[in-house]
Amino acid sequence: MTMRELPPAGRRADFFDGVIAVLPLLVAAAPFGLLVGALGVQKGMSPAEITLMSLTTFAGASQFVAVEMWTQPVPVLGLAIAVFVVNLRHVLMSAAIAPQVRRFGLLRALTGLFFLTDESWALALRRANAGHLSLAYYLGLCAPLYGTWSVSTAIGAVVGGVVDDPARFGFDFVFVAIMLCLAGGFWQGKRSVLPWLVSGAAAILAHEWLPGVWYVIIGALAGSLVGALQPGAARQGRPLDAQEALS
Repeated sequence: MTMRELPPAGRRADFFDGVIAVLPLLVAAAPFGLLVGALGVQKGMSPAEITLMSLTTFAGASQFVAVEMWTQPVPVLGLAIAVFVVNLRHVLMSAAIAPQVRRFGLLRALTGLFFLTDESWALALRRANAGHLSLAYYLGLCAPLYGTWSVSTAIGAVVGGVVDDPARFGFDFVFVAIMLCLAGGFWQGKRSVLPWLVSGAAAILAHEWLPGVWYVIIGALAGSLVGALQPGAARQGRPLDAQEALS
């Protein structure tokens, strides 16, 4: 069933279900948006430039990498490669949710993938595995995240370096805690243990031995491979779960 097949009341209900589901995650998105805006200004970007980056990129981890690498002249090639590596996990995330968003229609699906984040992906996939993911619910997830991230980035850029040491307030662990909670919702008993362990071990080793952010994609690929090779991993007509797609 697509959004067009739902009555207006059903669309509104699904949309607000998505808004309610994502509300706790906005607490994590706001301080990091403030930080990205402040760091961007400290690196020489104008408030308009860093806000435009959030509006057109909408990818927190990638924006952190870009801002950290930002110099004059801008290292365009190196920056592009670094951001590409950080965002490779989105290939796996998109593959996991593709059977659901494909039913929205091509244009809507492509537009929806622009707004795909770790948080909206996890909540959307959980909804899909529970039975049905509608376009209205997906929009309810993405719209508050996009708005909060963009506005908080703009505020951070205007205010400047007020939050110059996020670790002092524990902000550096907020996203980790959020993703651990989201991952817990995908727990499927013993079947989840091996992919998660392999993914974590591979990411740790890659972080220790390789430069940059290769540990993100290496950990994801390792966990995905183990999940795919487990008995019963292939399931017809259902979306891949989180352990099979991105552990």
